[in-house]
Amino acid sequence: MPSDQVTFEALQQLVPAAPDWRVAWDRVWPLWPELALLDSCPQDPVHHAEGDVGRHTRMVVEELVSLPDWRQLDPGSRSCLFWAAVLHDVGKPATTRAEDDGRITSRGHSRVGASIARRLLWHAGAPFAWREQLCGLIVAHQLPFWLIERDDPERLAIETSWKCRPDLLCLHAEADAMGRICDDQDGILVNVGLARQVFEDAGCRTEPFAFANDESRVAFFERPERDPRYVAFEDFRCRVTVMSGLPGAGKDTWIARNRPELPVVSLDAVREELGESATGNQGRVIQAAYEAARQHLRKGQDFVWNATNISAQLRGKPLRLLRDYGARVEIVYLEPSQAALHAQNRSRDAVVPEAVIDDLVRKLEPPGRWEAHKVTHVVQG
Repeated sequence: MPSDQVTFEALQQLVPAAPDWRVAWDRVWPLWPELALLDSCPQDPVHHAEGDVGRHTRMVVEELVSLPDWRQLDPGSRSCLFWAAVLHDVGKPATTRAEDDGRITSRGHSRVGASIARRLLWHAGAPFAWREQLCGLIVAHQLPFWLIERDDPERLAIETSWKCRPDLLCLHAEADAMGRICDDQDGILVNVGLARQVFEDAGCRTEPFAFANDESRVAFFERPERDPRYVAFEDFRCRVTVMSGLPGAGKDTWIARNRPELPVVSLDAVREELGESATGNQGRVIQAAYEAARQHLRKGQDFVWNATNISAQLRGKPLRLLRDYGARVEIVYLEPSQAALHAQNRSRDAVVPEAVIDDLVRKLEPPGRWEAHKVTHVVQG
């Protein structure tokens, strides 16, 4: 099957099932060229004496599907964890380096791998929640190995519980530890067991930690010293809706239907006012947009901030500004089906080239529920 024809339904059919729980590697491995690259990607023999990333990945998956706890999961969780295991190291070919001392490293492969997995699964039409759970597992897949060794493991556990399911994460980590040859395998497994206990003790082994209110959660994620059990006082000067989504996602339409009474600070509109193109001097555009936002914030005026905001980095600066002025923030993320996205983009006054959209998909990080007081995902298809 060509990689651009992989469907979510096909992925579901490839999840091992009773009675033999066999992995159909002859059908799984050819799905994406990104998997074939793993077979020629080396690993440091200290941690991976089994050899290349492809061999390690297959060992991890085989260990996972043999675990009774995996077999007893509900079908959605079982399939999510299976494909997380298949893709967990897909970022290594892009990040693997031979260091001067002869060691092999792959720093940042978890986050890069999550980005690759998101793109592959977006094209496959995977459901949003399923896909993002899987990507969260890939980002954090090494955390149970070292969680107990950190200065504040409870805090990390609480943060992680909002980004993926800790019970699934630890189950994957167990398989990841078993699917390798190394001298410290027993120690890794002990750490995974201790990580499970940290999540359990924090009350977030199977679900996100329960904060007292939305402000308590937002403050916890932005202030390292904040006690997770502190009950924050909620008193907001205004409410701001922050839009997020690829070009053509329908942000303007959503605003017109759902926030028609509010003023809008739009980066596209500011560009037009200043006569700047999308590739022109963005510094002027951003500065003007921020000043317009400050005018609303000083008056305590509710408004909408309209930009693509497709990554945590792009959202970070406007969110900090809004927080500094005491605003309650709702992020609204729009993700139409691929067909609708491209059709809506073609109907825009300023059509974004398909190649640019494909590049933006590679950078896409939908907003997490921890980023604002409220995060709404409007997903189609």
